[in-house]
Amino acid sequence: MCGIIGYLGYREAYHILINGLKKLEYRGYDSSGISIINKNGYSLFKTKGKVNELEKKIYSFKNKLTGTVGIGHTRWATHGEPNDINAHPHVSNSNNLVMIHNGIIENYHAIKIILLKNGYTFNSKTDTEVLVNLIEYIKYENNLSLEEAVRVSLNEIIGAYSIAILEKSNPETIIIAKLGSPLIIGIGKKEFFIASDPIPFINYTKNVIYMKDGEMAILKKNKELDLRKIINNHKLNPIIKRLKINLKEIEKGEYKYFMLKEICEQPKTILDTLRGRLLISKKIICINGIESNKEKFINANSIIIVACGTSWHAGLIGEYLLEKYTRIPVEVEYSSEFRYRNPIIGKKDIVIVISQSGETADTLSALKLAKKKGAFVFGICNVVGSSIARNVNAGVYIHAGPEIGVASTKAFTSQITILTLIALKIGKYKSIISDLSYKEICKELSLIPEKINYVIKYNSSIKKISNLLYYTNNFIYLGRGINFPVALEGALKLKEISYIHAEGFPAAEMKHGPMALIDKNIPVIVISPLKGSYKKMLSNIQEIKARRGKIIALINKDDVQVRMLADHVINIPDTIEELSPLITVIPLQLLAYQIAFLRGKNIDQPRNLAKSVTVE
Repeated sequence: MCGIIGYLGYREAYHILINGLKKLEYRGYDSSGISIINKNGYSLFKTKGKVNELEKKIYSFKNKLTGTVGIGHTRWATHGEPNDINAHPHVSNSNNLVMIHNGIIENYHAIKIILLKNGYTFNSKTDTEVLVNLIEYIKYENNLSLEEAVRVSLNEIIGAYSIAILEKSNPETIIIAKLGSPLIIGIGKKEFFIASDPIPFINYTKNVIYMKDGEMAILKKNKELDLRKIINNHKLNPIIKRLKINLKEIEKGEYKYFMLKEICEQPKTILDTLRGRLLISKKIICINGIESNKEKFINANSIIIVACGTSWHAGLIGEYLLEKYTRIPVEVEYSSEFRYRNPIIGKKDIVIVISQSGETADTLSALKLAKKKGAFVFGICNVVGSSIARNVNAGVYIHAGPEIGVASTKAFTSQITILTLIALKIGKYKSIISDLSYKEICKELSLIPEKINYVIKYNSSIKKISNLLYYTNNFIYLGRGINFPVALEGALKLKEISYIHAEGFPAAEMKHGPMALIDKNIPVIVISPLKGSYKKMLSNIQEIKARRGKIIALINKDDVQVRMLADHVINIPDTIEELSPLITVIPLQLLAYQIAFLRGKNIDQPRNLAKSVTVE
């Protein structure tokens, strides 16, 4: 959830750290801090608020911030409220050790009691300050080197962590370790970079090591990287991989916010998702992870989709697609709920885990539970080399490119695109879907990017509607069938970035309670393409209109009936019902963006949220 950055090499560390923290702010922005070490000791600055507040605090001192070794941190608060004291880095009682940490130490309270009995004092409310003092206590009590004290201490820890630690008396070393939270090492010429993801250092190097759970690394100036197992100190051979990220993908360019850029990228990102997988000329779909496990999918008793947030909504759409085209029973579970019960799954069941970052803690834990129970686990991720990607039995990358905005947009449509391909592929294997339907859907899928581009370019009605409604404090979103999850997703987007209360419902459920909310002041966003349950939706709209509800309808241009009933309409291109979520979600993303913009919100960094939820 937090962002970690570190540097050891020959360059001045300050600018690498501060610019790296800016690129990591999507992971947390409650507070931030840096520490730079040299032979004279270390400098440490930290403050509540975003990285620009840290820059202001440092401004008059930055000429003195010399040193080529340092660490930095941007925080999403777990233990202790966001303030200067709880901000990272944290120092040990002797002031010899400085540490940053992403994750949660579950047994920190028991450790804290032991340390208090041994004379240690604490300034913050964080579990991180407990951990750095535990390392110090073990180091001095047992006369150990720092690396050995770190290893022994981490074997006593219950929880998740990525840490980086400096020692004042050993200024040319950084020690890092990982369990359950992401940590990546960038390998340059006589220099090392460390970060929660590679975005902060890709303009310096694209050679990286993805650290695995239970590993620690000792980084020293002018020496080879020393990678070891935490549990037994066994030396490991690091595997260096080459990043394929383009620097332009992580820059806003002409856009004010990353979210708008990422909404507008969707025609391209869906094409990238389809590239090499949907071969229209040959009338085939190629997904290696499915093809190499064909029998498992054909003979599956059930499919369980496990995800969180927006990925869970994509999973709900996947349920409609998979059940229709494969006739395999599908359930969609919240990762956080799935892992805390005793799910009935076995060797003939398939668990599909979906995560944009590939680091979502609850989803990763659910994955491990499913494997332990013998299920075949298939992953859908965006980030190459992520923990989920490394732990599944098979999987597929969505290739949406880096998604910086906290509110997910392009990853959602790419996830739906992959789920559509998977459903069609299995359906074809099982002869559930006819050749005619298969060809029709594949052809229409290839046209979706062009239709999304139309929505983005030509829907001026969204700005007009936003100007009329941005002051409203409550919204209702309605959908039916495969567009019900889109209603949920539209409501989530509005909540996330504008802080407006919004709820999504299946339209027919309004009469079972939520209809009591309807009055002339509450906008009702209705997703009403001319396919599927259109006539039923028309009746639902009339019920709301009879109670003076304010209707904003997503409709096809040939829809006369809803156009006459609605207060405002947003035109969407026609497509087959099963692919409609790929189009209907786009106006809802734009509507949320525009309303948040008019309300003056920080769209890319909404309060209390972070992009990658790496804590439970």
